[in-house]
Amino acid sequence: MNIRVPTPDDVAAAADRIRGHVRRTPLIGVPSGTFGVDAPLALKLELLQHSGSFKPRGVFNRALTRDVPPAGLVIASGGNAALALLHVGRRLGHAVEVFVPETAPAVKVAKLHHYGANVHQAGRDFAAAVVASERRAAETGALLMHAYDQPEVVAGQGTVALELERQCPDLDTVLVACGGGGLAGGMAAWFDRRVRVVAVEASGSPTLAAARAAGERVTISVGGVAADALGASRIGAIAWEIAQRAIDEVVVVPGEEILDARQRLWDELRICAEPGAAAPLAALVNGGYVPEANERVAVIVCGGNSDPATLKAAR
Repeated sequence: MNIRVPTPDDVAAAADRIRGHVRRTPLIGVPSGTFGVDAPLALKLELLQHSGSFKPRGVFNRALTRDVPPAGLVIASGGNAALALLHVGRRLGHAVEVFVPETAPAVKVAKLHHYGANVHQAGRDFAAAVVASERRAAETGALLMHAYDQPEVVAGQGTVALELERQCPDLDTVLVACGGGGLAGGMAAWFDRRVRVVAVEASGSPTLAAARAAGERVTISVGGVAADALGASRIGAIAWEIAQRAIDEVVVVPGEEILDARQRLWDELRICAEPGAAAPLAALVNGGYVPEANERVAVIVCGGNSDPATLKAAR
């Protein structure tokens, strides 16, 4: 199968295209010892992006490169891509329709309904929602959007890396959460081995780790605390192509350590991240990734669509 993989030029073009539609999210530095990590870190706060995650970057890029039919846009999502599509549709004046699994977090589904989205809950997992969205697009003629496995979407997500490099030009390593691989793949496409990319997966959905072990993309069972955001059952075809040459390492972290890292973000910085967004920090906290002396490390905090009531009181 011929897979079109975004290049750095595609990412740069996406950045130009979506400028004015997305936020330049802040990068903050934290000193060594913060979170119990023996290294200074830079946190890219992509959870402050429109709709609460990095997802609008890719959705805007695809929507702005296609002729959108009167039926509008349709997507399947665990929640964040649906929220992004709703934002993009409102901004560009397109009708949108979203399919989420029955297991989608109530806080995300409620937010979709609050903003008037046409929401369908279909099946127990993301794969079932994808099938329903594809069927709907065929019926209505709507432009099908994929949460992570279309070239324009991956290139759009790669603009996080382009922006990060401009904010931190002497970066050595970036840790990024990986589910379907749109963000990790897009960032690796931009850096193209100039910066070390470490993909971090939850133990309940290690799609890239499983593919590397098998030497090919495989379907896995999905579960655990981060399944809503990192709940793909198979690494995206585009991300897999990129990963084989440009993602340096994959770290898998247990769910309880993700929740601990999430709590630390709240305790130390009052950042309310969703579990999947805390996975990269968990890899540093638990020693899954240990920076070398003087290594300049960035962590992508990629989503904040989470219920603050699930966090503990200040410790």
